[in-house]
Amino acid sequence: MSQPEPTSGSSTSPPRVALFVTCLVDLFRPSVGFAAIKLLEDAGCIVEVPSQQVCCGQPAYNSGDTEAARRIAKQVIETFCEFDYVVGPSGSCMSMLRKDYPEMLKDDPAWSARADSLSQRSYELMSFLSDVLHVRVEGISYAGTVAYHDSCSGLRTLGIKAQPRQLLSDVAGLELRELQDAETCCGFGGTFCVKYPDISVKMVSDKVGNIDMSGADTVIGGDLGCLLNIAGRLKRLGKTTRVFHAAEVLAGMAKGPGIGEAEKT
Repeated sequence: MSQPEPTSGSSTSPPRVALFVTCLVDLFRPSVGFAAIKLLEDAGCIVEVPSQQVCCGQPAYNSGDTEAARRIAKQVIETFCEFDYVVGPSGSCMSMLRKDYPEMLKDDPAWSARADSLSQRSYELMSFLSDVLHVRVEGISYAGTVAYHDSCSGLRTLGIKAQPRQLLSDVAGLELRELQDAETCCGFGGTFCVKYPDISVKMVSDKVGNIDMSGADTVIGGDLGCLLNIAGRLKRLGKTTRVFHAAEVLAGMAKGPGIGEAEKT
């Protein structure tokens, strides 16, 4: 990956970046976190992974437990206060830091300014690589026909659509195909899939149908929740379509089992 040129008047010291790992990456797909670190380091960043980090608080917030979400937000703000940037491989979690923390804490004099500061320094990984660092991927290949899934939070809340496609366009051998109804939710929605399982199954089944129609042999996206949901439905329907996080492909780390695939013995 090529490193960005310093902008006029900017410091030449490398940015100090904290990786917000996310709960799903930590518990289900740590390789996404390692891929994110590789991408950031290859782009010239100094990357740290604070051990004190916790959930962003979105499950509590979306379930109406605003007080618990505020307590979690304060711990997150405290943990990441000293870094130049906070970057996470999830539009869902990073929209919480960027958009919801300032709203939750706007009436708290002791925390409002700190929430705003964190918001301004927090980015989803694809957006950070493309919009802030302006990097281009070099020396990475993936032999496959790929459909990209846009997650709702990244797309609607953070405006992430062109960035991952631009980055993936530099991957040798990768053919990108757009999905019909690409901007329609896959049915995961965090707690939505638990509260409304029948609706969720219909939505992800429709998404799988559109993947089939695209002729893609691989699905790539930027949010692990969506990808776990899609991979699970593909597997239950007996499909062979592979699923990877965009970070894994861009980092050249999509050579092992895809999401939902068993480790080879």
